[in-house]
Amino acid sequence: MINFLSQFMKEHFDNLTLKPPLFYSWEYGIRFEISIPWVEHEDKSNLQQIEERINSIFNKVFSDGDEMLLITDIHCERNDSFLQKRPTKVYQKYIKDKELRLKLQYRMLPSVFEDYEEIVTHRFVLPCKKSDIRYKPLLTAISYEDFPHPSQILKGFPRNGIDIYFVNVTRKMIYHLYDDRGCDVIASNKEDLRSLYEDLNDWILDYDQEQIDQLFK
Repeated sequence: MINFLSQFMKEHFDNLTLKPPLFYSWEYGIRFEISIPWVEHEDKSNLQQIEERINSIFNKVFSDGDEMLLITDIHCERNDSFLQKRPTKVYQKYIKDKELRLKLQYRMLPSVFEDYEEIVTHRFVLPCKKSDIRYKPLLTAISYEDFPHPSQILKGFPRNGIDIYFVNVTRKMIYHLYDDRGCDVIASNKEDLRSLYEDLNDWILDYDQEQIDQLFK
């Protein structure tokens, strides 16, 4: 399945390296603002906005029948003990079917980020569908990753980094909630993003609004 991911990225995304920031790495993309700027994360109105936006965007990118890949990249030093202490926690906690978890594939890669020779990327890839994932609590956990919270995925390992990608194999789109501040959605075909652009235009990050408007003119 990891080989399938490589072929998928080669065929539909011109061999794009799967790493943040996706929006600035690919010609067809939208960057959404998720949290309220300059407001405490735990503010009730902020938490409500985060939940509404991360789930609404996700539900517009993924339909129930779409084939998906749930990808988790853990970035850490080569000899880090994280995986021995907490292996594939994302899949144990957020994938409903134990049998499906048996399809999980793993590979250790050189760091996806340049100039970090001492860092490696542990990549996990699982083929699934939307209904297989407890995606609402998973997205919430991602939004809390930079804050003390029981759902923190890398809790106790502050030097490590994590990126979780939801790849829509059917529609050739990728959803990446990079933290509580924002979410990137890219697509192989610009027109597959148009409904997101039109329906959720008010959520687009102001900084990138002009560039995104130009894309859809």
